[in-house]
Amino acid sequence: MTFKHTLPRALTFATLTLGAQLGFAADKVTFQLDWLPGGDKAPVYVGIEEGFFADEDLEVRVVSGRGSTDAITKLVAGQADVGLSDLVSLLVARAQDDNIPVKGIYSVFSEAPHAFFSVEGSGIESVKDVAGKTVATSPFSSSNLFFPLLLDVNQVDESGIKLVKTDPGALNPMLLTGRTDVVISWVTDTEKYQAMADQAGKTLNVMPWYDAGLAFYSTSVIASERFLEERPKVARRFVKAYAKAIEYTWAHPQESGAMVHAQVPDVDPAMAADTIRSIRPLVYNEASETQGMGAFNPERLATTWHWTAKAQEIDEASFDPETAVDRSFMPGS
Repeated sequence: MTFKHTLPRALTFATLTLGAQLGFAADKVTFQLDWLPGGDKAPVYVGIEEGFFADEDLEVRVVSGRGSTDAITKLVAGQADVGLSDLVSLLVARAQDDNIPVKGIYSVFSEAPHAFFSVEGSGIESVKDVAGKTVATSPFSSSNLFFPLLLDVNQVDESGIKLVKTDPGALNPMLLTGRTDVVISWVTDTEKYQAMADQAGKTLNVMPWYDAGLAFYSTSVIASERFLEERPKVARRFVKAYAKAIEYTWAHPQESGAMVHAQVPDVDPAMAADTIRSIRPLVYNEASETQGMGAFNPERLATTWHWTAKAQEIDEASFDPETAVDRSFMPGS
């Protein structure tokens, strides 16, 4: 890191230390990931390393997760203040129990990461090409809920597809060895999958579902209502710093990958940087450009709930998705 960046962080640290001596310690915030650390989780680590949180007098602790439902549960239980979750999971949770005290406060992925993977040269380059093929997926993937809808939108006969469910770790090897024609995974896995494909002398085609008719919100910053009600100023300062971290992450993927590694040594910095680059379209896209970075556009939110309710076979009119978000913590609000 350059002297230009190091000096402000040193000054910030000195300021916080003096503040602590005077009784003005930084506000502590626990951030709950929705999965394991990696390039797709980089902003929170960038916020720590670059001093964006410290600049807002925040001390952020990051906790790994095991899925969106796990993250929501941890927030409900008071084990974390703020975190990440697929907005779809939050909508479903609140539709099933309107007493779930968690709300979405900032959109990170304004496009969903669901995708098909195929081997280049296989002739499978679009959703329509999946007709009559073998498709492998993880039994626990949320993508499975939207798979039938994707086929329906693209007029592909589901009955002609052989769907195989297997361990997530077996998906890419199955694809590369020809035991399946297509794999369902997330675009966040692109670099990991392609690295294995490179060893086999093959190239992968990645077909995001948002390019095939299923466009909706995905990963979002969520927060417990307790945190929002009891410490609203802290929540606003957190979102302000997190927004700066997002901007830095995608402007400086190489440095950001190194920052994830600095916080979590098990994460390969090059892989993290490549992941950041590959998922840029999930963060920066037409929706974020026209509706604003981090924003929950009412129409797109309604569309997200439409697809979610249809996939979950929930009466769409039974729940108002607006009750699951709070826009008052956005920067500048």
